[in-house]
Formats: sequence, structure tokens, C-alpha cells
Amino acid sequence: MYQDTNKRKSPPPIVFIIIFGLIGFGAYKFLPGLFASKSSDTPTSETSPSATSPSGAIATRMSLGNQILLTSQTTAAKQAGVTAFAKGDYKEAVLKFQASLQQNRNDPETVIYLNNARVSDRTSLKIAVSVPSGSNPNIAQEILRGVAQAQDEINTRGGINGAGLQVEIVNDNNRPEVAREVAAALANDPKILAVIGHNDSNVSLAAAPIYQEKKLVMITPTSSTNNLSGFGSYIFRTVPNTRSMTAPLAEYIVKQVGKSNIAFCYDSQAAGKASFKDEFIASLSASGGRLVPIVCDLSAPTFNPNLAIADAVSQGAQGLMLASHVDRIDRAIDLARANQGKLALYSSSTLYTFQTLKDGEKDVDGLVLPVPWHPETNPNNPFPKNASQRWGGVVNWRTATSFDATQAVIAGLGQSNTRFGLQQALRNPNFSAAGSSEDVKFLPTGDRAAKPILVQVKQGGSTGYNFVPLR
Repeated sequence: MYQDTNKRKSPPPIVFIIIFGLIGFGAYKFLPGLFASKSSDTPTSETSPSATSPSGAIATRMSLGNQILLTSQTTAAKQAGVTAFAKGDYKEAVLKFQASLQQNRNDPETVIYLNNARVSDRTSLKIAVSVPSGSNPNIAQEILRGVAQAQDEINTRGGINGAGLQVEIVNDNNRPEVAREVAAALANDPKILAVIGHNDSNVSLAAAPIYQEKKLVMITPTSSTNNLSGFGSYIFRTVPNTRSMTAPLAEYIVKQVGKSNIAFCYDSQAAGKASFKDEFIASLSASGGRLVPIVCDLSAPTFNPNLAIADAVSQGAQGLMLASHVDRIDRAIDLARANQGKLALYSSSTLYTFQTLKDGEKDVDGLVLPVPWHPETNPNNPFPKNASQRWGGVVNWRTATSFDATQAVIAGLGQSNTRFGLQQALRNPNFSAAGSSEDVKFLPTGDRAAKPILVQVKQGGSTGYNFVPLR
């Protein structure tokens, strides 16, 4: 700092008093976080904003029940519920959330808020789930249904060693820069014991270093990129890694269907799809297949589906792999539409969505893709039936793997309700938790010990088409 060495007459003491008073007022007014007190690590039933609660823009992305994040799922009763919740009137909030579910039982956000309100009057353990509720509400709801179902089941049974489970919902919009802010806010709240998320691989990779540094368990139910394997001792996932997903698909394409020349279209802005491309090419080569070299980037401003199909056909491609970002599925569907049945279609698990079936219809008929879970994977498991009864329809793999992630956290917190204790429980080679089809177990890399299954789009279902397991 520059300092004048010339001697000056010292100002009278009253000047210093005024100056420091103004500085103190400015700091209090514009930097309120500096004056916030630290909260305890002890689990509590308090749900009102605490000293560690984020403020400003980030606060609008986080809710225990005080605001609606899924605006597409709004009723007057739900709005009244969040108003009551924000005031601390949890009994009224319970009544309003119940009334909203009578009108719309397929709303996982309300189920989570209802559970949070119900356990507000007793000791509770708090976790968070981060979803793209603003940018991709359909995917967000698929994830939230799994979390909500696991939360509701454990709270109905009396909680985790008597403590209720609260879930804070966070909107990261599938954006890495937002995820970093979210991760920092969650990590700095000592009451948050684990995070379910994030959805997109880019987002998970952006947030993971913060969780690892702050020693907060993150379990992503949907990010398959290989870059998360062995990322850190606090990083887990309940979906197989990319390598596990591509190998059976490539073997099926080459050895069972007999198509060895495959072109590839992917989204270069999605880390998971770049990883998927690398692993698929390696698996294709190992199976005796060949990559047809075309330029096809689904994220490019110059992307032209008709030119991409024409290029692939002219170079002798027999099939086309579609690896789309979950927020840009429409571009993959545009490719399928331009294809007009010329090439056999394959994809990553990203295209396992209602949107694919509804918008793609006959253009995606025959599409084959690997998924971590399907309702028919284990007919003896109660999860598919319970999920169907609860939500009024068949759920997909994102709901199942999110249920599994929450089940793992619940089982771990049953052994220890601290961040470190939870991490130690999940890292134990003997750890397991009851899952949606099989027990949840983690490899030393943090990956799930599981194998995908292949499904194909066939006629049937509410949209006229459905995902059916290949036998």
C-alpha cells in the first residue's frame, strides 16, 4: 500500500471515530456475511434460515420447502404450503402439501417438502439433491422421484435411528459455473451431510473438487464419465461408468447384429459424451468394428442433420451412434428424423427419455441403447411396483439410480451421522444397501459395481413406442 512519508499533522481523535464508524456501517450493510455466526454440527430439526444459509441469488436456487423450484408443478395448495413453510407454520404446510398431492400425486417436489415439514418438530438429518429444475424440469423430476420415494419410505419407518430425513432441493440448471457456487454453499453448511447429484457429467466434474476438498460425500446417480472414476474418496456414483456401458453395446452391434461400420455423432460440449465417444470407439475396435470418420457435432452452430446422414451413408456406414447432451436431445431426434431408416440407430443412455419417444416416434423405432436399470431387470424387487403405484406410471432408470443413491446415504447415515463417518461407511468393502434391482455396492474407485442392460425402442406404450429389454 502506498504510504506518504512526509510528516503531517495528526487529525483529531473524533475524525477516526467517524471514519471507523462509517467503515463499520458499510461492512455491515454490504457484507452481512462477515457478521454471520457459525452454526453447530449437531443434527437439528430447525428448518428456518440459519446463519450459514446462503443469501442472494444462490438462495433462490435452494429450498427445503420455502419456495417452489419446479414451477411447472404448481397448485394453489402447494403455493400455500410453501408460504406456510417459510413462516415456520409446519402443521399448516403439511396440510397444504397433502392437499396439493391429492390434485397431483406425480409431483416429487411436494412429496419432499411434505416430508421435510413432517419432521420439522424433531431431530432430523439433512442432505441435498442438485437437479436441473430450471433448464430441464423433466429430468429433474425423474431424479427427484427416486430421492422422494427413498425419503418417504425411511421417514414412514421412523427415520434413521429415530431421526427424520430432510432433503434440500437445489437447482443447478445443468451449468458447471452454477454447480460450483451450489457446491460451495452446500459444503459450507455443516448440517448438509451428503449431496445426491449432479445430473450432467460436466456439472459433476465441476462440483466434485469442492466436495472432495470440503469432505462432503457426493453421489451422482446419472453421471457416467470415466473422469469421475477414482476422482476422490468422497465421490461416488450409482450408475456404471462409461466403459461399462459401451462394451456390451459394441459387442451387440458387431457380433449379434453384424454391423461393423459405425458413424458417430456426439455433443463436444458434454464431457460425458466425449468420454462415451472415446470408450465406444475403443469397444467397437475391440469387437472387430470400425469407426466411419464423419464430422458430426451436435453442439456446433453449423450442425446440419441432413448433411451428416448423407456423409455417413456415402462413406459406407451401416449404423449411427447418437450421443446427445441431455438438454439437447432435440438435435439427436433431428438426426433420427433425417435418417429415414437408412442407418441402424444406437445411443447412450441419455436418450432414454419420454421426449425421445414422444418426439421421435417412428423415427427412433429400433434405436438400441444401454441403460443401468429397467423395470424388468429384477421382477422380484418391490421398487418398480412401489414406484408405479406411488407416481401413477412406470419410472425410468434415473429415478431408480437416484433411489439407489439415497438408499446408500440412508444406510451409511445409519452407521454414522457425520460427514466423515458416512464416507467411511460407504468406503467399507462390505458396505451394501438395498437398491432398485440389486444391492448398492461401491468399487474402490467410487463407481457402482453393476452391469447395464440393452433396450430397444419398439411399438407400444402411451406414446405408441416404448423401451423394451433385448433378450
